[in-house]
Amino acid sequence: MTKGVARWPAGSAGSCCVLLMVVLCGCQTSDDSVRKATGYYQEGLANMETDRRQAFISFQKAIQLNPNHKEAHYYLAHLYTLQGKYSQAENELREVLKIDPDYADAHNYLGQVLEAKGQWHDAVTEYRAALRNPLYTTPDIVLFRLGRTLAREGDMDGAMQALEDALRVSPPSQPLGPVYLELGRVYAKLGYNTKAREALTEVTKIEKGSANASAAEELMAQLKP
Repeated sequence: MTKGVARWPAGSAGSCCVLLMVVLCGCQTSDDSVRKATGYYQEGLANMETDRRQAFISFQKAIQLNPNHKEAHYYLAHLYTLQGKYSQAENELREVLKIDPDYADAHNYLGQVLEAKGQWHDAVTEYRAALRNPLYTTPDIVLFRLGRTLAREGDMDGAMQALEDALRVSPPSQPLGPVYLELGRVYAKLGYNTKAREALTEVTKIEKGSANASAAEELMAQLKP
């Protein structure tokens, strides 16, 4: 008997080889799926403006091959939103946030979808989640939506704070006319007539002749001197 030499049990060497081949094949299949999913996702993006039906199919195929493809979920949600299918859009965006809870754009978009469904409180939660990302590049857009939604909920002080914060962002990404108009309405409801008039006057300067300017002028006419 040879001492100090480890022996494999009978047949185990062959079994290990088979197991190794299975693992390697599995990795290759996974890599292939991810690569194909990326191809379908890019195909979907290319068709977004010209063939939304085909884009929809491409995003679905990408998700089937790689369920963790957050961008495919995101753009599928966008297509659902364009069709007015807000519940399906919400489901896709929640899938995105399961994959990446810090995805600020998804929180922002989910807030818009929930706002469209009249779920103001839940929309506020998502807008605030988006704003927790210090690297978010367009916070003024979210602050405007947050302020508008808080006003609908009746939280005028919170709405005022959010809208004033939106105006402090420089350079702005959110058009300023709607922000000043919403802020003017909030000031008026809080009884700050001077501030309301100042904000509404800005709307008439920025968007002269527009529907927003007409709404601002109408509201100013109702303010007490």
